Amino acid sequence: MNGNNPYAGAPGVVGAGQPSTDVEVEDLSAADVRRLRQAVAGIVAQTRTYLPDSYAIGSELSHGSGGPRATVAVHPPVGHPVSAGLTPDADDLESGLSADECTEVARGLAASAAFQVMSTVGDDLTPTAR
Repeated sequence: MNGNNPYAGAPGVVGAGQPSTDVEVEDLSAADVRRLRQAVAGIVAQTRTYLPDSYAIGSELSHGSGGPRATVAVHPPVGHPVSAGLTPDADDLESGLSADECTEVARGLAASAAFQVMSTVGDDLTPTAR
């Protein structure tokens, strides 16, 4: 029943009858947006190095009620897509996301996407060569 109620939502976060997109979010400076885009592009590029070309990899930058949000997603050739969301705070944007964090996200995405393929295909494959 709450889904039909226009007044449903967390108190203090979204006003009654307002969709969450109407809540004002602190604007990012052009330099912060550029740094976030560079970090996300680095994650996408690094994820591509771990996976074959048949995996579709993309990213999206958006603003949520908690601030900027970056999403990197991988769609394997079979199985369900996997994604990772980053919500850096102002300090992270000023100092930049660390290379270790970006590597960890890229490896995690690649491993999850490969696992999706393995889970979908299973052990029923016949090897084509010995």
